[in-house]
Amino acid sequence: MSATTYPAAALGRRLPNAWDIAAILCVVGLLVGLASEARSTFAPISALSHDAISLDPAYLPDYAARTTLRMFAALAFSLLFTFTFATFAAKSRRAGLIMIPLLDILQSVPILGFLTFTVVFFMSLFPGRVMGLELAAIFAIFTSQAWNMAFSLYQSLKTLPPDLVEAADAFRLSPWQRFWRLDVPFAVPGLVWNTMMSMSGAWFFVVASEAVSIGDNTFKLPGIGSYVQVALDAGDIRAVGYAIVAMLVVILAYDQLLFRPLVAWSSKFRFELTAGAITADPWMLRLIRRTRLLRLAGQWVGGLVDQATGLRLALWRRPRASAGPARPSRIGDVVFGIVVVLVVFYAGWQIARFVATPAPKSPPLGWADVLTTLRLGSYTLLRVVILMVAATVIWVPIGVWLGLRPTWARRAQPLAQFLAAFPANLFYPPFVVAILYFHLNTNIWLTPLMVLGTQWYILFNVIAGAAAFPGDLQEAAENFQVGGWLWWRKVMIPGIFAYYVTGAITASGGSWNAAIVAEVVSWKGTQLSAAGLGAYIAQASTDADMKRVVLGVTVMSVYVLLLNRLVWRRLYAYAARRLTFS
Repeated sequence: MSATTYPAAALGRRLPNAWDIAAILCVVGLLVGLASEARSTFAPISALSHDAISLDPAYLPDYAARTTLRMFAALAFSLLFTFTFATFAAKSRRAGLIMIPLLDILQSVPILGFLTFTVVFFMSLFPGRVMGLELAAIFAIFTSQAWNMAFSLYQSLKTLPPDLVEAADAFRLSPWQRFWRLDVPFAVPGLVWNTMMSMSGAWFFVVASEAVSIGDNTFKLPGIGSYVQVALDAGDIRAVGYAIVAMLVVILAYDQLLFRPLVAWSSKFRFELTAGAITADPWMLRLIRRTRLLRLAGQWVGGLVDQATGLRLALWRRPRASAGPARPSRIGDVVFGIVVVLVVFYAGWQIARFVATPAPKSPPLGWADVLTTLRLGSYTLLRVVILMVAATVIWVPIGVWLGLRPTWARRAQPLAQFLAAFPANLFYPPFVVAILYFHLNTNIWLTPLMVLGTQWYILFNVIAGAAAFPGDLQEAAENFQVGGWLWWRKVMIPGIFAYYVTGAITASGGSWNAAIVAEVVSWKGTQLSAAGLGAYIAQASTDADMKRVVLGVTVMSVYVLLLNRLVWRRLYAYAARRLTFS
């Protein structure tokens, strides 16, 4: 049928309405804003020194836009990293032996450690341009977002219900089809909540990411993080308040426009046999449905995605069912082990060579320095363990309660994001004043700063686990009148355990990362510090003592690996072996 023979009503349904016009104006405005901000990134680096960060609140909308763009750029790279790194680690036994410990190390390395070693690389890509600094800042934000998302997808892939795997095999899905039709949908609920947490975690470290040091010069990129740092240096409480309000507005905006629709969409992928609780769609989804052009465009894009995910891309030949389970190759294991040993030996040799090389600003290292870092690391380890226990006791019951009540979870969602995004630097004034006024022990009272931004990993993952808990199992527990501690021990804790372990791993690694900004605080020229590895690395970074930065980061990585190997990984294996829905 040609277009001229369409009925008038059909043509009317294809013409834009008022909602389309409003949506198109918003999209065009967003594209114009993106083009304007992108043009400023190609300015010479000298422009940053001329355009100093102003505490005038009139500049905050522009600063907020720049910070938000950096976060979403980093989020795009984090999603790409998650779908490649975590999938490869989960699908390949040999790769997982290396990639998961590597992920443990990467999530514990402080952001200052990443900036120290990556700024020169990014600046070499765009010499003398702001773009190099922007890429360094985006990479630093990426390091505060990617790890928990990768752990979330890895956890989902390792705990796939066996009956779903058997169904995928029965339908002879190719690896590509199985990934998009089974793996990703099963992982969506947890991944959406961890993506939300990643955005909040980026706010927590935004102050450190937007201050880029090159030699003796520190450049502050325009953004809320730089605004907060300038306000804290000037002791301007009013400007700090303006920054908090700007953060709240931005968080509410992307929560309403992005994450609330995503959470509602992710509820379609719950693994259950009975109908779960149904809540009203968020206003953003209802608004999109009222449009005509955007709805048709969405259907067209959805059709393309459906065709792409349905392709039978066979990356390897599937073994026949009669062949039985494949046994791991001993020759392959030997070769793989030899390669790993050689790589580790080479890396250790390079580190030892770097440490042994004389440096004008770095006193020579000795065994006394190693013992000092080990002792300081034990102090930080004790703080991390105590904080993890406290966060578990507080947030697991709250997370379960919210996850089982979608309406209340939706109401608490923006508040949880805002609290998780609150930078530790903004707590410096009350902590410093209280410690000095009451003569408190800094080794004790600076400790809560470590968990302020990381405890939320536990809450968000527990909410995701409770929200994905099968409704038929809840009904069975109610029918058998299982309640009280028995309900927690036999029903809910097994159901959310894998999600909790994911949150606890990332919270633990994040606490080590946060130690660098929590064990040393300053306000109006007064600096307080607690004995720990974070304070050691922060001081070494301030002194530009690269050897001690490397030593501190190495010792921190060793502690994190030991904690994860002895505790979290065993719990992970137990969850995958005994607590998988089937």
